[in-house]
Amino acid sequence: MRILVTGGCGFIGSALVLHLVNDLGHDVCTLDAMTYAANPVSLAPLADNPRHRLVEADICDRAAVQKAFADFKPEAVMHLAAESHVDRSITDPGAFVRTNVIGTQTMLDGARGHYETLPEAERRTFRFLHVSTDEVYGSLPPDAFFTEESRYDPRSPYSASKAASDHLARAWHETYGLPVLVTNCSNNYGPRHFPEKLIPLMILNALEGKKLPVYGDGLNERDWIHVEDHAKGLVAVLERGRIGETYLLGGRAVRNNLAVVKALCAAFDRLRPQGAPHEQLISFVADRPGHDRRYAIDCTKAETELGWRPQKTFEQALEETVAWYLGNEGWWRPIREGRYKGERLGLNG
Repeated sequence: MRILVTGGCGFIGSALVLHLVNDLGHDVCTLDAMTYAANPVSLAPLADNPRHRLVEADICDRAAVQKAFADFKPEAVMHLAAESHVDRSITDPGAFVRTNVIGTQTMLDGARGHYETLPEAERRTFRFLHVSTDEVYGSLPPDAFFTEESRYDPRSPYSASKAASDHLARAWHETYGLPVLVTNCSNNYGPRHFPEKLIPLMILNALEGKKLPVYGDGLNERDWIHVEDHAKGLVAVLERGRIGETYLLGGRAVRNNLAVVKALCAAFDRLRPQGAPHEQLISFVADRPGHDRRYAIDCTKAETELGWRPQKTFEQALEETVAWYLGNEGWWRPIREGRYKGERLGLNG
């Protein structure tokens, strides 16, 4: 199968591309603008693989998108490219509207133009998978869970821009007949995660003996899914999902932020012990503006319809993630010394 993947040099995108090519033997064209969060080193294992090609292009560039469709002639699109850090969206919401809304429209238009040229047999199997987030649903009360029927209630510029992109994807299905699928996932973790996000930031701070800043009281809850489980879930949706449907993908691992940081500290105490427990590095800082209290996903629909379910156990996979960063300084050191040094973002909104 020929699959066009947008954002394939990012965290989730690179895990997906590696799975598609190395594990499943698909031909993949990665389309990536190489913004600050992209890292082509993540796809270094595919450097000499004829099944993979990397195209540096912005999804907002209509000509570049049309050329990618014309040259590669994909049988499916997996659209992951997005601005995704809530704190950055508070400071610069325009960049999120541009990439997440205009970029998604450009990809949908490119896919529609390509789809309409296909013979009928190829139209029947073509798919456009739009990958989104559970943050579009807003904040949950205690013990509640998001489902595919949950009401949209975005609270940040990031989640609002992703909500808009979800609506566009569904509209292109209803209006133009494009065979669209939508997924909304919970918080991802695992190797090759850009260190502005909670888990990799805490890992690198702990490595350097720096404070581990926890927003507010640390009791904001998130459902965590390992990036490799997520990649397999996306493939399951692409292969077996019903056109026009939405599928929620979660890890069934709801933890509050403080518990996550304490679990990371315990992993460090085992893997890289120091004179005192790493928990002494935890500090509480001013909360993020509009910080949603709880996200949690009920992924029953994906499990029952697609036969997919998350395989990773959170605490064990979290320790494996710590071990990956300990053993791959060559991946993260250039980032930490260059384009992101661990500074607080999102306070200038």
